[in-house]
Amino acid sequence: MTGTAGAQLAPTAGAGPVEADWAAAEALIRALPPTARVLLICHVNPDGDALGSMLGFGLGLLRFGVGRLQATFPGPPEVPEPFRGLPGLELLVPASDADPAPDLVICFDAASESRLGELAGRLTSAGAALVLDHHASNAGFGTVNLVDPAAAATSVVAEQLLTRLGVPLDRAVAECLYVALTTDTGSFRFEATTPAVHHLAARLLATGISPGDISRRVFDTRPFGAVRLFGEVLGRARLEPSAADGRGLVWTFATLDDLTRHDQRSYVLEALIDSVRCTAEADVSCVLKQVRPDEWAVSMRSKGAVDVSRVAVALGGGGHRFAAGFTGRGAAEQVIGSIRGQLDAAMIRSDA
Repeated sequence: MTGTAGAQLAPTAGAGPVEADWAAAEALIRALPPTARVLLICHVNPDGDALGSMLGFGLGLLRFGVGRLQATFPGPPEVPEPFRGLPGLELLVPASDADPAPDLVICFDAASESRLGELAGRLTSAGAALVLDHHASNAGFGTVNLVDPAAAATSVVAEQLLTRLGVPLDRAVAECLYVALTTDTGSFRFEATTPAVHHLAARLLATGISPGDISRRVFDTRPFGAVRLFGEVLGRARLEPSAADGRGLVWTFATLDDLTRHDQRSYVLEALIDSVRCTAEADVSCVLKQVRPDEWAVSMRSKGAVDVSRVAVALGGGGHRFAAGFTGRGAAEQVIGSIRGQLDAAMIRSDA
C-alpha cells in the first residue's frame, strides 16, 4: 500500500462524502494484505462517540479479517468509567506502545490533527491515513476523508463503511456504535436526531443489546463524590444576559483542586455541561475544566441562536454549530474574556 497523508482527498466544505470518497476508503481496507498492521486512533480525552466508533469499527475489522490491529488515543491510557463496559477494550494499547509505522491508520471523531496529540505523527509515518468524522470544522487531514457534517455521530459514518465492506452487525459491534450514537445525540434529544438516526438505532437494538443497561452505565451512574463536586461547581456558575448580543451566556469552571478535594477523576466533568446548558436565560453555555495550572479544556453549547463552532475555531478548536470546544490558556477570567470577544464577533459576522 502506498501514499501519505500529504496526498489527500479533502472533503468539500460543508458537504458530506461523495461516492469517490466511499470507494477510496473501501479500497484502502480491501487492499490490506494479510500481514498488514492497522492502527486506530481517536481524539484526546475520548468521549462515547470517539471510543464507541473506534472500538465498534475495530471489532468489525476483525470480523472482516484484519488480524494485526491496535486501538489507542493520546494522553493517559485511562478509559472513563462509563465506558469501561464497552466490548473491544482489549484492542486498546497505551499511546507509547502504538505501532510507530502502521500500514494504515484510521482516525475517529477528531476534528483536527491537534486532537491526536502525540499520535499526530502517525498520519505521515503510516502507509495511508483514513479519517472518519462528523465535525463541520474538519478540513480533511487524511489520505482519504469520510467527513459528514450531517451525520449525528462519527458512529454513523463508521456503520456505513462497515456496511459497504459487508461486515454484519453483531451485539458487540452494535453496542459500541449505540453508545456512540446515544452520547452524541444526548439520548436522541439533540437537533441532529433525524429519522435516519432512529432507523440506525433500531438496527442496532435488533441485535439484542439492552438500551436500559447501556443508559444506566453511561448516563445514570455517578460516584457520590461527583454529585458533591457538581453541586460546588454549579454553585459558582455565572449568568451574563447581555453577552452574545443579548442571547446570553452562562458559564462555570472546575479546577484541579476541585477534583482532588472530592477525589474524582477528570472524566466526571464531561457531563457537567448538560447541567449548565439548561439555563433558560442563556443561549450559550460554557464549562472550563482545568487540565494544568494555566490550561483549560473548554466545552461550549448553543441552543441555536449562536454558532459556537465559529467561536471554537477562532480560538484554535472546532466542533459543530450547537456543540464545540477548544483549549484555553491563562486564568479562567482570561479564557472567558476571549470567549466573550469571539461571541460578539460571531454575532457581527452572522448579522452581516
